[in-house]
Amino acid sequence: MALENILILAAASLLWAMTFRNHGRTWFMLIASVIVIFWLQPALPIRGADFFTPLATLALVVLTWFITADDETRKQRKNIIILAVVAGVVLLLNLTRFLPADFQLLTASRPPQLETTLFIFLITGLTLIVLSRLTRFSASFLTVGLILTIGLFLLIKIPDLSLWLASFLRTLSGQSLTNVSANDFRWLGFSYVAFRLIHTIRDKQSGRFPSVDVGEFITYVIFFPAFTAGPIDRLERFIKDLRAPFTGLNLETFYPAGQRLLLGLFKKFVIADALALIALNDTNATQVTSTFWMWVIVYAYACQIYFDFSGYTDIALGIAQLLGIKLPENFASPYLKPNLTQFWNNWHMTLTQWFRAYFFNPITRWLRSWQKPMSIPMMILLTQVATMLLIGFWHGVTWNFTLWGLWHGLGLFIHNRWNDATKAKSAAWATTPTRQAALNISGILLTFHFVAIGWIFFALSSPVTSWQVILKLFGVN
Repeated sequence: MALENILILAAASLLWAMTFRNHGRTWFMLIASVIVIFWLQPALPIRGADFFTPLATLALVVLTWFITADDETRKQRKNIIILAVVAGVVLLLNLTRFLPADFQLLTASRPPQLETTLFIFLITGLTLIVLSRLTRFSASFLTVGLILTIGLFLLIKIPDLSLWLASFLRTLSGQSLTNVSANDFRWLGFSYVAFRLIHTIRDKQSGRFPSVDVGEFITYVIFFPAFTAGPIDRLERFIKDLRAPFTGLNLETFYPAGQRLLLGLFKKFVIADALALIALNDTNATQVTSTFWMWVIVYAYACQIYFDFSGYTDIALGIAQLLGIKLPENFASPYLKPNLTQFWNNWHMTLTQWFRAYFFNPITRWLRSWQKPMSIPMMILLTQVATMLLIGFWHGVTWNFTLWGLWHGLGLFIHNRWNDATKAKSAAWATTPTRQAALNISGILLTFHFVAIGWIFFALSSPVTSWQVILKLFGVN
């Protein structure tokens, strides 16, 4: 989000909290979240796509709620009212197409024909009616919903599939295929939306899904402070805050929220943006020849990505606190941890916890259930590498993200084996505060440099360029 977007959202949240307190708070968060996903969606070269992608987000969220909600909740009359309000907000946004261009402030470009939006509403409504007649097949619906969400995620993340999708949409809208690119279609926030939807579907399958109406579910999935950069909250935790009475702001509640917001703004727009001027990228990776300056730009990138990401998290937590929502923490001084395992327990914690709960732990239990289970070291290697590869693919299915995932997966495995082999000796040696401090500091330095070198794959687009940078770091040109 740009600075002006953040300031507007913070001001709107503060004004609402001070003026209306708990009156209409859930409606404010729902309507604001719906408007924001259209407002923040960037313009796309494909005609109408920057309006239809947020609309597709809403349709997918509603369909997911429908197949996960229990029969009693699904039949509540208030859900019809909520859906009517959401549809009304979308239609009002669509009607801004008739305003002069200077007044079209809530959509990236001129909205499409109203008939097209109404047709999508009709298809979504008919789908809900058909699903309501087939509720006895709800288990199958959950599986289909899971496959559909993962399929859409792959369609967006794999460059070849993204290129095909862009070509298909250009053809569908009657546009030329000249200069078509895999970057033509960018679905804002879908990575986080997909993780929240997968979380709710899996919790429904395991019987842990709480009873929520459609408005609560939509607000959870697209909650505007956390929509674009996380953290990835859990539905059951979010709902507790959403339903809790909110007495408005006072000094005790406003001060920590304001402090967190200002800290995030300083991290992102002062420190991170300043570091971005010298941080590693594809351009300066080929221009810098000095080993010293190569280390400087690698260090700059390691710091930039931390302050950028943790800054956005602080901003999200601060705005959410203004509305009485306490989003989970996402960073806890990760660069000050003495080993790679602790680093990942404190870097993007909600993402790490998500993969631990929905991939690492289930696949570990599955491997242990084999009649002839594999050895413990092999199981650790397989699960840790697979988990980190998936985290890499979450950022993008490219060779560089694959290498980044392998780098961390193998690093975690090596640390696990090293820790088991040297734990007793390290404890016997570090018997004084000085030795303990030396062991801790050396671990912090080693872990930071391992992570910093790994960021090279993350920052650059080519494995060849990445390898050249690593060679230059060690004096090989």
